[in-house]
Order: sequence, then C-alpha cells, then structure tokens
Amino acid sequence: MDQGSVELFSTNKSQLTAGFILLGFADLPWLHYPLLVSFYLVYTLTIAGNILILALVSFSSSLHSPMYFFLCNLAVLDICYTTVTLPKLIQLHSGEDKTISFAGCISQQYFYISLAISEYFLLAAMAYDRYVAICSPLQYPVIMNFKLCHILAIGCWLTGVVTSSVPVSFSLQFVFCDSRIINHFFCDLTALLKLSCSKTTNIQAVIFTESVLLGLLPFLFTLSSYVSIVNAILSIHSSRVRYKTFSTCASHLTVVILFYGTMIGVYMRPSSRYLPAHDKLFALLYTAVIPMLNPMIYTLRNGEVKNTLKKWLRHHYSLKLGQM
Repeated sequence: MDQGSVELFSTNKSQLTAGFILLGFADLPWLHYPLLVSFYLVYTLTIAGNILILALVSFSSSLHSPMYFFLCNLAVLDICYTTVTLPKLIQLHSGEDKTISFAGCISQQYFYISLAISEYFLLAAMAYDRYVAICSPLQYPVIMNFKLCHILAIGCWLTGVVTSSVPVSFSLQFVFCDSRIINHFFCDLTALLKLSCSKTTNIQAVIFTESVLLGLLPFLFTLSSYVSIVNAILSIHSSRVRYKTFSTCASHLTVVILFYGTMIGVYMRPSSRYLPAHDKLFALLYTAVIPMLNPMIYTLRNGEVKNTLKKWLRHHYSLKLGQM
C-alpha cells in the first residue's frame, strides 16, 4: 500500500471513529428559535394525529375496511418515518451534540430509505383501493378482500426493507475525505456523497435506477389510477356527491404529488445540480410536513371518521363521569 493510500485509509478510519457533524439549518441563525418551536410542534402533531387514527380504527368496527386498513399502515409508517429524522433535528437546534456516529448515520440512512420506498408503494396500493371502490363498486368486496389487502401491505413494507439495502451497502464502502461535516439535518445519501473521495458513478447510477423503478413507476401508477377515478367521478349525476368525492380525491392527489414530486426531484436530478438549501427544504416537506398533514387529509376530513371520533369522545366522557 503506497503512502497516499495509507493516509487516506487512516483518515477514513478516524472519520468512522469520530462520526459526522450535521449542520441542520445552521445557515439560518435568525430563525433558530422559531424553527425549533416549529419542529417540536410538527413532531407532536404528527405523532398525536397518527396515533389518533390508529385508536379510532381500533375503536370502531365500522372502520374495519380495506381503506382504513391501508390508512393504519400509512399512520404507522409516518410515525416511524418522522421519528427517524425529526428528533435528531430537534436535538441539533436545541444546542446539544451535533455529531452522529458512523453506525448511527448508516442506520438513519437505511431506515429513511426503507420507509420512503415503502410509502411509495403504499400510496400506490391506496390509490388502487380507491380506484376499485369508485370505478368498480359492485366488485369491490370481492377484489379488495382480506387476503389481498394483507399481501399488498406486507409487499409494501418488504419492498422497502429489501431494496434499501442496495444503496446503503454502497455507502458502507465509501472512503471519506478530511471533511466530516454533512450539510443536512440527517444522513441523506446525496449529502453523504459529497464527502466521499471514492468514485461515485456506480452509486449515482443505482440511485437513479431505484428512483425510476421504485419512485417514478409507482407514481405513474398512482397518477393513472386517479385519472380513472376523476373520469368516473365526472360521470356521477348528483352534483353534491360528485363535488364531495372530487374534493376528497383532490386532497389525496395533492399529497401524492407533493411526496412523489419532491422525492423524485431530489434523487433523479444530476449530481452537478446539487443544492443543499433546496434539498433540505424538500426533505423537510416529505419527512415532516406531509406526515403531519396525512391524518387531516386522509381521515379527519372524512365524515365517517369524524362521527367515530364524536362517539369515542362521548364514550370516553361518559366513562369519566361514571368514575366520579
């Protein structure tokens, strides 16, 4: 091994021991406290909103249907997804330790990619469920049976678990230069690439390929499902029913476009167009804002869920009175 290789190996070994430093939003010092309060609020609302959905579906047998089964999976996924990144971001802006170990960085990267891929496919499964419900209502109970729903859900989770190991395995082989500062609020793969002295052509090809196969294709499937749904809605004669159904689907489609659009925009663009500020903003959207909005858009705007919530509150209140 020549002198240069020895030095590079020694540098890389020390980096792995020391870990990395996450900058977070240190470039916006005047927004330090507003951001910190916002992150706390967003995380609290996300956890509370998604746990409420899980509790309501468990409480009411009328919500034991394929649509709410998938929504429960989405709620669990969003809780995990947000927990992977936001607590560390809150820690960064609380003035505490800004470092993250190499093992912690790789673990965060793995769970983040795994959950993101699972959400791609879960949103596609939810779009298919709505497509069958609106376009083939008479066949819906037969098509969306208990077995198929569980197969789709397990498939979504397993796809994320298995496919995320590919890009992460590449990052384990990176040789890092002398800098260990990651200009992001979590160990994003694109930000980590900027610290590598290794040849990154292969990993960039893997990122692009997985973005197409695991991001773009589910997005196109989801989009085509909603196009068919909109066509079916337009054929409904009742304007009131048509407006109500269209309003719900439009809200769902907005979240889908935001989630897929920001993710694909980050991971499918050329590395030469890497802009840390833009990536952090997009990442904040799909790791924090969208998981917070999902409970409100998918369920709390739903009349059936609101009625269940009222019943649950009345039941809980009557129990309290009975104990007094």
